[in-house]
Amino acid sequence: MKHRTGITLIILGMFILTQFMGLFVINIYNQNGLPAYLINEETSPASLIPSLIFTILIIMLLMKYKQKIVMRIWFILVVIIALFLSFNAILIKLGFNLWYLALCIATILALLKLFKPNKYLHNLTELLIYPGIAAIFISVLTVWSIIILLVLISLYDVWAVWHSGIMQKMAKFQMEEVGIFGGFLIPSLTKKQKELIKKAKKSKKINKLKRIKVGVAMLGGGDVIFPIITAGVFMSAFSSIIPAIFIIFGAFFGLTYLLLISEKTKFYPAMPFISFGIFASLALWRIIFY
Repeated sequence: MKHRTGITLIILGMFILTQFMGLFVINIYNQNGLPAYLINEETSPASLIPSLIFTILIIMLLMKYKQKIVMRIWFILVVIIALFLSFNAILIKLGFNLWYLALCIATILALLKLFKPNKYLHNLTELLIYPGIAAIFISVLTVWSIIILLVLISLYDVWAVWHSGIMQKMAKFQMEEVGIFGGFLIPSLTKKQKELIKKAKKSKKINKLKRIKVGVAMLGGGDVIFPIITAGVFMSAFSSIIPAIFIIFGAFFGLTYLLLISEKTKFYPAMPFISFGIFASLALWRIIFY
């Protein structure tokens, strides 16, 4: 197993919590509708694929020419929109039509996330970012289009991690050059490192603290958001939460299997495992209910 049991459980817990938060946000907008300026007509994978390729190429160019400011602006705009949609959904559920309050909270958290980051703020906002983004995408996807998209994304993930290494390069560039990362980050300290930190703090030797390398368990944002989108599309298409629950737990078990078999220092594409879990759970759902 790549990570310690405690770290693995935290990752899985955050994953499943975000999935259900996603269903909550999506359901709110299914009942009340998205803000008018975010509504799109149904589209197909054929129109989404060029957009995804274009986005990846833009990111690669920004990395190549080290356009940190552009990356940060892009990042903060996406975060503000996503957090706004999640907080707006929560306020709607509470009976308040206070979109401006949701926007204010989203903007403050996005700015803090970028300029005053810490592990708690980072992961807390990540829990709310993906449900907001998913709420937009389900309005432009159908059942068959999301199935095809899952296959394509899984194939891309295999290529990007095991063949080109672009995923590792993107993650490194985000964290080291831009100071951001789209996904969960869980610091992992060994007992020896914890003891060294305690000793360094007692002796007030800051230089020793800086030399201690802290391991980090990561789960990319794409691995979190695609199961939410899939669950949301099926929930909307069949007007039932049942297929969505099957999808969420299928994705959960797929990710769990990956985390159990993964080895230290190695990188793995998570989407093939998550997608397989989703497809297996959908097959089970069809067998039981149809």
